[in-house]
Amino acid sequence: MQPQLQRHDAFSIAGLTVRTTNREENDPQSARIGKLWTRFFDERAYERPHRINDMRLYGVYSAYESDAHGAFDITTGVAVSGGPATVRIEAGDYLVFSGQGEMPQMVLAVWQSIWQYFEQHPEIKRTYRSDFEAYSGPDQVAIHIGVNLD
Repeated sequence: MQPQLQRHDAFSIAGLTVRTTNREENDPQSARIGKLWTRFFDERAYERPHRINDMRLYGVYSAYESDAHGAFDITTGVAVSGGPATVRIEAGDYLVFSGQGEMPQMVLAVWQSIWQYFEQHPEIKRTYRSDFEAYSGPDQVAIHIGVNLD
């Protein structure tokens, strides 16, 4: 799977946030992301004021401590204009990896292919500022990874 390069303007997401690590997410006892999504739907957090006409749901990775091995924030949310934003997606270049299939196995498989892609292409550097999953349906995701092409 070859990712597509896209340039994004900055935009804001409002939702719920937890801090975690990939190591914690690999252990069902300490994993937080699945529980965060459950809470997002249970609390109907997608019904945010100031939501823009973008029906996608977002999982935003930000506030990276270092790289894929350090802590980071994950925010489940919707795109908003005005009002209080939980996190801002930075403007810049992103490699976009897409997937379709049954959740959560499909999104985990896309992340595996992302990690493999960057292992095979060490010349492409991740920014570790803001990455995001954009869900356009219950079985469709586009994962945007910030990269520095300079």
